[in-house]
Amino acid sequence: MGEIGRLDEFLAGGWVAADVFGLRPDYRAMLVAVDGLVPGRRSDDASGALTLAAQDAARAALAQTAVEEIPHVAQWRAAYREFGAKPQRTRNSLEALLRRTASGLPRVNPLTDLYNAVSVLHRIPIGGEDLNRYVGAPRLVRATGREVFDTVAGGADVVENPEPGEVVWCDEAGVTCRRWNWRQGRRTQLREDTTAAFFILDALGAVTDEALHLAADDLLAQLGRLGPDVRVARRLLAAETSADGFGTVAAPRVDPAKDDRDRS
Repeated sequence: MGEIGRLDEFLAGGWVAADVFGLRPDYRAMLVAVDGLVPGRRSDDASGALTLAAQDAARAALAQTAVEEIPHVAQWRAAYREFGAKPQRTRNSLEALLRRTASGLPRVNPLTDLYNAVSVLHRIPIGGEDLNRYVGAPRLVRATGREVFDTVAGGADVVENPEPGEVVWCDEAGVTCRRWNWRQGRRTQLREDTTAAFFILDALGAVTDEALHLAADDLLAQLGRLGPDVRVARRLLAAETSADGFGTVAAPRVDPAKDDRDRS
């Protein structure tokens, strides 16, 4: 994925199934593709400072409001119930991170730490994947139950199958993230040697399009510090209601590719 055109091509293939929009017509997915990342690179203490800022902001918010009462968290809990998941047992990624801020956000690697912090700051679930490990384009669908998902259980590598009807992100090789934004698979996980990445910002009605774009801007500004020649592309997927009431993928809105390395 060394050229902007190929990033745009990857994003252009992404789609959300109509029956997913049928569950939540207010759902939008901001897809972000990035390459030119320098493995392991940090911008001085920026990554750590961002994590601390996210922790402080979350702790201040949670001193006034319970996690489950934060509007976007509450909407994701409702969305999970709509496809049969129990949000008390399988928490969306935003809720899971917010609950960890009391003891400190996890430190994994520069890319993961960065998008986790942006997720907490903007109250938006974000997933990050190694773009070079993708097979085909990303898609969000209701599972048949036959798809494969590689994960770890009890310290051992295992392959699971999602529940029929579960909302999952997939590529041609299998499930990349279960239960919309609950748990990501191992095959496409971000690593220390990742040079190209794919991010998904998930929004429901509590988040406006403007707020979603601002979160993407923040993510891209932070990513721009992870290499001298970072290239980016993004695409917003939304629903439009047809005469029969079913959701369909809206015409893609692809922002012009731009280099965000000078943002601060």
